[in-house]
Amino acid sequence: MAKKMGIVALLLFGVYVLCMYWYIFHSGGGTIPRAMQGTAADPVMFMSERELYLSGEYSKIRNFLFFVATPLEWLIYFMILLMGVSRYFEKVATSQTKRKLLQNASYLFLLSLLLYVVLFPLDYYRYNLSKNYGISTQGFSSWMRDGLIDFWVSFGMSFIIVSVIYWLIKKSAKRWWLYAWFLTIPFTIFVMFIQPVVIDPLYNDFYPLKNKELEAKILSMAAQVNIPAEHVYEVNMAEKTNALNAYVTGIGSNSRIVLWDTTLNRLTDNEILFIMAHEMGHYVEKHIYFGIAGYLLLSLLGLWLTAKCMRRIVGRYGQVLKIKKISDIGSYPLFLLITSVLLFASNPLSNYISRYQETRADQYAISLTGDREAAVTAFQKLTISGLSEVNPKLLVKWFRYTHPPMLDRINKVAEKEGEKKEEPLKEEPIKEEQKKEQQKK
Repeated sequence: MAKKMGIVALLLFGVYVLCMYWYIFHSGGGTIPRAMQGTAADPVMFMSERELYLSGEYSKIRNFLFFVATPLEWLIYFMILLMGVSRYFEKVATSQTKRKLLQNASYLFLLSLLLYVVLFPLDYYRYNLSKNYGISTQGFSSWMRDGLIDFWVSFGMSFIIVSVIYWLIKKSAKRWWLYAWFLTIPFTIFVMFIQPVVIDPLYNDFYPLKNKELEAKILSMAAQVNIPAEHVYEVNMAEKTNALNAYVTGIGSNSRIVLWDTTLNRLTDNEILFIMAHEMGHYVEKHIYFGIAGYLLLSLLGLWLTAKCMRRIVGRYGQVLKIKKISDIGSYPLFLLITSVLLFASNPLSNYISRYQETRADQYAISLTGDREAAVTAFQKLTISGLSEVNPKLLVKWFRYTHPPMLDRINKVAEKEGEKKEEPLKEEPIKEEQKKEQQKK
């Protein structure tokens, strides 16, 4: 039975990979609508031929990897159960000590190490891909360091979560999911509170913005809309990437406005002010709190479904999957499998809500700055720096895009209210910069 299920799982995964390969690389879609050709949103107007080619190629590979990687993790979780690896790790952990917390730590370390090793080739390929296309500038030793930090941070979080969940399952096999959800609320808020000052600095150095003139402009704009902020922070990302970014992180007294130094180096002050106004839009419209509420609501539904699915699967296939009972920590890969499937399935809904909020933030930024041209050129430069796909295929948009595609974003910020934009905004400055850079190369 176990062998048959393993073969079926491998065949289904193989068929899925072939279907996604055809969809990403050979199906139609993703072209620029005729009505937008020649406008500010058309990548032909602000990207060189080489950039267009690399963008299309890079985006296809990344999209394919996204759709393959998650189901690959499902297959790995399934095979770990089917082959008795999880059960073996559980036996090793319980034979070392009688203390439950140490047993949990031992089991999770073995499982985490196995997953790290098995998925390392895929992670390395992604890293190498990013370097080959000029997005990443990070050295191998630095990348490995970040990977090891990821490993230990993930291990620490997993240890806390797993220890609590399996203790609750032992105490209440029927309602553990509800009690776990209640504990999710303070835990989520706590993690968001400490992230800017504890977790993020493990990866990069954060310091107050060196350009005090620009900082004064940003803080003045924040004061106009009653946003409490004393400093703007920059982070040294140039040694890792050529991409651009800015964001607001944290909650309460630990909230921070953060700019990547790559953004400071390559965008004008007006473009940066538009991006900052966008982030302020999220704050003013309380998107972070709506996001927390939505996450908690989905967590409640997800934990309930996970409990239902685990009970049925273990009841029917427990012997095949080497799971005696749900309360055994050896069932954890099944927990990971179910929650991962549910998260993947919820992507279209959560991404749709996120795209709506991003559109609202763009509109807010335009109303605050009134600078549509800076908005357009900022989005164009963001597109070039990340070799982004401006108009992705439908499934890619549904499952991957937390922000609206750049085709939509540029088109909306370029349009005056109540008017249809027939002529593109001036692209000459950005095109001239690109020509000069190409001549230097």
